[in-house]
Amino acid sequence: MSRKLVAVAFAAALLGACTTDPYTGEQKVSNTAGGAALGALAGAGAGLLAGGDDRRNALIGAGVGALAGGAIGATMDRNEAELRAQLQGTGVSVTRTGDNIILNMPSDITFATDRDQVISAFYPVLNSVALVLNKYNRTVVDVFGHTDSTGDENYNYGLSQRRASSVADYLRAQGVDPRRFAVTGFGETRPVASNASEAGRAQNRRVEIQLSPLT
Repeated sequence: MSRKLVAVAFAAALLGACTTDPYTGEQKVSNTAGGAALGALAGAGAGLLAGGDDRRNALIGAGVGALAGGAIGATMDRNEAELRAQLQGTGVSVTRTGDNIILNMPSDITFATDRDQVISAFYPVLNSVALVLNKYNRTVVDVFGHTDSTGDENYNYGLSQRRASSVADYLRAQGVDPRRFAVTGFGETRPVASNASEAGRAQNRRVEIQLSPLT
């Protein structure tokens, strides 16, 4: 909502709050109705502050409580602890960056070569991730796809997008709220190692899941 629309909302609410004094004929704003007008302004302002994150707005609007204050860190601590316990020994790394948690899933254990469908052997790992996501539902989930630099750049972008979508689709199928997801393919543009060696290329072929608190 723009500042202009906020002003319009307030003016409309204030106009509706006006009454006519039966003795003087003057227009006045009653205390009760004036409070309602201020409430309308506050609500509009809150929408302006919420900004352009449709996922957060949809979840909060649906009654999923937002996190604030110390609850943010505490909730993400519990998320991190359970994910580390569930994913130990799976080949998936868990990294904490501030209040965000990143799961790094190497494509070598997630997809067959040049394929975009999750291999069945990896289903139990994603099931474990889904369990935690469903238990702690006050996060938004970004799924990022990445490739190495081998081959055509446009092809790599499409492959990274399809792989990220496959992971997100599988998690949705396990009951994770689809409104929490955003899926982005980056192709070969965000390497974490040198593409000059096979070991480096293997690190660059990955899908990342980033969990961020719903605030």
